[in-house]
Amino acid sequence: MGKKRVSRSRKRDLNKPDEFISFWTKVFGWISEYKLLFSSALGVMVAIIIVIIGIVYFIKISEDKAFALLQRGITNYHTELKNNTPEKAFLDAEKDFQLIMEKYSNRDGGKLAGFIYANICYTTKDYDKAIEFYNKSLPNFNDELFIKDLILNGLGYAYKAKKDFKTAAKYFEIIASSPDYTIKDEALFNLGEIYAAMGDHDKSTNAFKKIISDHSGSMYIELVKERVTG
Repeated sequence: MGKKRVSRSRKRDLNKPDEFISFWTKVFGWISEYKLLFSSALGVMVAIIIVIIGIVYFIKISEDKAFALLQRGITNYHTELKNNTPEKAFLDAEKDFQLIMEKYSNRDGGKLAGFIYANICYTTKDYDKAIEFYNKSLPNFNDELFIKDLILNGLGYAYKAKKDFKTAAKYFEIIASSPDYTIKDEALFNLGEIYAAMGDHDKSTNAFKKIISDHSGSMYIELVKERVTG
């Protein structure tokens, strides 16, 4: 009996899981290699970069109109940022992202739009709106641990910026206890800073020490050593 031929489109479908794994392996490798270039203040921006890279990749293997519109919205936002004030860029982006979120709320592109829009709100210092959209995005990614932690990270940063340290600590504590190690050291560093701001210096020191003991390759290692020994 001759071998059953596999169509070219079917071969592409079968290759997608391997492409997905390979792609994210490269992304995480890049993050690890260049992690020292970033500081805690850029944590949420790193999340934006990661998601944008992912979107660009998946647009190549998807004909989903939501993803195409999302890519266009991101491109328009960055173009506006170059040519106008952040406030103007934000207002223009709001129209694009609202359309995607309303029209494609049940599609992956629409769900990612809510998360990216929350990040844009954060970068323009509209922390209340950022919190609103991070919370809306959270249920959409319960099964995607890494993105879920990025959303929790965004919530932590937004509440920290509002100086609601107790609520911010709650979100960073969830990440610190997560099985995903990707941004755990960042969460611990923020906890160390937040506990110190709240006057709980024992908890602050313990958070910093945990980075030293469990995350020896962390970008924060030298900073926390100074805090612990200083």
